[in-house]
Formats: sequence, structure tokens, C-alpha cells
Amino acid sequence: MKDMRAIGILSMVLFLSACSFLGDKNNNTANEIVDKGKIDPNYGLNNVGYVPVFPFINNVIKPLDIFYGYDELIYVVVDNDESTIEDNEVLVFDQKTTLSFRVPIPGATDITQDRRLHCYVTGRYYPDKKNSPDLDLAAVYHLKGLGSGQLQFLDTLKHFQCDESRRNTSFRGVDDEAVKFTGLATLFDNTLYVSRTGPRNDVNSTNRPDNGILIFSPEGENIGFSSGLNANESSIKSAVGVSAIATLAAPPQRISGISTSKNFFMVLGENQQTNLEYRALSIQVVQDPDLGLLYQENANFLNFDFTKADRFMYESNRFKKPEDVYASPSENGYIFVTDSETDSLYVFTSLGFEGINPPANSNFKKQVIVSFGGSGKDGTASGPYNFKNPTGVCYFNRTIFVCDKDNNRVCRYRLNSDLQ
Repeated sequence: MKDMRAIGILSMVLFLSACSFLGDKNNNTANEIVDKGKIDPNYGLNNVGYVPVFPFINNVIKPLDIFYGYDELIYVVVDNDESTIEDNEVLVFDQKTTLSFRVPIPGATDITQDRRLHCYVTGRYYPDKKNSPDLDLAAVYHLKGLGSGQLQFLDTLKHFQCDESRRNTSFRGVDDEAVKFTGLATLFDNTLYVSRTGPRNDVNSTNRPDNGILIFSPEGENIGFSSGLNANESSIKSAVGVSAIATLAAPPQRISGISTSKNFFMVLGENQQTNLEYRALSIQVVQDPDLGLLYQENANFLNFDFTKADRFMYESNRFKKPEDVYASPSENGYIFVTDSETDSLYVFTSLGFEGINPPANSNFKKQVIVSFGGSGKDGTASGPYNFKNPTGVCYFNRTIFVCDKDNNRVCRYRLNSDLQ
């Protein structure tokens, strides 16, 4: 269903202060960061960690999600006024964090980009705004030219018609209003994953459960669903309340070397009423010759090898309200998870061990825990290592970006060992 609309784009040029990449050398905070970067690989575990990269992106109000695109532009979804969906926007920044464009998208919450440089944004749409102005349903907007200022709306994936199993069903009233599209991710071939939550999850129905992952072709055709995931109960393949999804294919753009895996990570933060033992999951997608694609648990993450790490992603009740997940495409393959209940960013290896590899030539053999956050000593969560309701997270060129929602900023961090 095509939705081609003209849209006004406001270009803005922001003045950058004349300071170094890590801030003013006379600034006490900058001096602290420089000191943290001077590490001796055998000095101690506390000397290994992430340090802020200044300036943060501060000209954002209630940032919800961030994606560093294949076009090497920074896309940030902002809520602005939480009392309405009308002023949600996508902000486009260049590599110097200069704001280039801002585009309003009703109810926008999440964004991703495929290798064609097409962007997808989760939001809401009005089926009949004239007669039912208060009725809005979940949607995914398919956009081209968002980063160049030559914006085209190519398509809108609308709940409930975009789900092949619902095309011959009628509107379900409040149950359909409660459905949300909560996350987006793409594969190497531009296949789109869309995570969905909702109240109807009868596994015996001809209609798919609301809880799960919808799969779309690059042309917008619904070509699959995450059959096999548990839509109702806690398990290591649960799809109850998926709040975000991440694949192994991610920027930068390259001809070869990008992951061709269909596997993905997801976090379960939307449903706070159900007691979920595991809220950050690794899902493996395998091809069965008779049944087609199967979505299975990754039991390897239950291997708690204490000779290699002290903490693990699959510890019981490890997370409270995870908001987002991102898988680094680098050789280290780190997994980043934000949790708005603990106000923290967690870092894991591709095997689910918490922490990063110890410094080269050091005597340490275990993963070094570098997760951080919290409200700080004064409880205000205003420091560079603190968060207040963190939401979106992404990674590009050894830099982590975190949407610090209630501090109205996007924070940036690098390992101090990468600053040498």
C-alpha cells in the first residue's frame, strides 16, 4: 500500500564549539578522561573501560532510538512532547554531529537503514483520521533519501494488513490498537525484521500471535514469521514483550565481509506484568528441508564458564527493563544492551560473557566487566558515566552511542585502549 506524500524538511546548521575531539584540555572532566586513557595492561582491571567522547549530542528532546547508517549519517528518533504522537521526529546528523534535517513521523520510536540506504521507521498511522481522529495503529514507514534531503515515502507497512495471516480478518478494536511495532533490523540482503507485541497470542489460531517477529522482503512483502518462539511464557526462546531486535549485519558498508547469518538478538522489555527470567536472548535461525526456517534458542549461552567470565547474559533475572540491543559487526562481536530500570549499559561478548577482552599482553585471562551507568553518587544521573532512562543504542567505528532519554542527550563512548 503506497503512501507517497510531500513533507516539509527543515534544514538546520548548528555551530560546533572550537574544542578538541575529547573536549577542552583545560576542562577537569577532559583531564580525567585523558588520565583514564593512559592504561598499563598489567596495572589493574579498573583501568580498562569506556570513556566519554565529547561533545555529546545535546540538542535532542527525549531521544528514543539511534542508528549510525550505512551512509555514515547519524539518525536519532526523538519523542519531544510525550503527551502526543504528532511531534515525534527523525533527526539527521552528519559525522560532526551537525543537525542537517528533521522529519516528523507520527509516533516514531525506532529506526534502521538497509544497504540500499533505505530507512525504516516504526510509528503510527490513522486509518480514518477525519471520522476517528483518536484511532491510530502501528506502522512501519519505508523511506528513501532521508539523509540527503530528497525524501520519498516509498511504502507504509500498516497493522494489521501487512501481516499475511490477517489480510482476510476484520479490525479487532482495542486489541489491534494495543499492538505495537517495537524494533527493526535488516539482513545482508535487505530483508527486514519487525518485532511486534500485542494482547492476542492464541497459538492455535490461524492468525499469528501478536508477540513475535514479522519478516518482510526488500519489496515490502510479508514472507515469514518467527514460528517456534514462545508468545506467552518465559523461556530462552520467549517472544513476550519484545522491545528491540538486532541482527549481525550492520554498517559500515562493504562489498564483502558482512555477515550473511539470519540469527538475531532481541530484548524483552515491553511486558512488565509477566515475570520473565530471561530478557535478553540470542535466537538461531536454521533451515529445515521440510519445515523451512526454524527459530530456535541458543543454548550455548547457558554455558557459564567461570574461568573466562564472572557474569553472563543468561543469568536468571539479569535484566529488569531492557530497551534496546545492538550487535557490533567488528571482529570482537560485542553485544550492547540498555536497561531503563537500572539506568545502565551492559556489554557482552558474542558468547554471552559479560565484559570485553582483557588488554593485549596483560596477565588477565577473564573478560573485563565494563558495563556502567546508574544515577551517580549525587543521584542526579547528570555525569558523563550516568544515564536517566537510557533507550536506544548503536555502535560504529569503535564508538558506542546511547540515547539518554531523560537527560535529553545522546552520549558517545570509546574504550580507553582505543584512544592510544
